[in-house]
Amino acid sequence: MYMLLENRTSSILHLKRSPGIRSWSLFVDSLGWKLFYIAGCLFVAAQNLEEWEEAIFDKDKGKVFLKTFNLYKKILTLSRAGQEQVAASLHEIRDVNVEEEKVRYFGKGYLVVLRFVTGFSHPLTQSAVMGCRSDVEAVAKLITGFLELNKVENHQDLSQSSETDASDADEPKDEYEQ
Repeated sequence: MYMLLENRTSSILHLKRSPGIRSWSLFVDSLGWKLFYIAGCLFVAAQNLEEWEEAIFDKDKGKVFLKTFNLYKKILTLSRAGQEQVAASLHEIRDVNVEEEKVRYFGKGYLVVLRFVTGFSHPLTQSAVMGCRSDVEAVAKLITGFLELNKVENHQDLSQSSETDASDADEPKDEYEQ
C-alpha cells in the first residue's frame, strides 16, 4: 500500500507510510553483510596484531622469564593457549646484542638478542622494531648493566691477561732462539 489514512477530520488529513517487508529485509540483509565485513576486518586485524611481550629478569630466583601473549590464539582457543613463556637461568646469559633484521617492505628493524653460554641465542621480542636503533641499544645497555655483564667481561679480561703474563715467564726458552 502506498499511504495509509491515519486520521481524517474536517481540518486535518493525516496520511502515514512505514517501511514494508522488502525494505526491512534489505535493511537486515545489508546490516548482516556489514556485520560480516566488520567481523572479517576485526578477525584479520586480530590475526596481524603484534603480540604483547614481557621480560622479567629476577636476580632473586636467578632466572629470566620471557612471556608472550597472542590475542588471536587466545580468541581461537578460548583458553590460556595464547600465552607462551620461556624461562632461562640468568647465569647462563653471557652477552646482550642488538641485531639488525630485514623487515619486508619497510627496510630495517632492530631487536635485542640474549646470547647464552651454551651457544643458544634468543630474541627479547619476537618482532623487530622499526626506527631508531638507539632506543633498542638503550634497552640492551639497561639489561647489560642490570646483569652486570660488563663487569664480568672486564674481570675475565684482567684474569686472562695476568694468566698469559705469568705463563710466558714460566715457559722455558728454546735453545734455537739464541
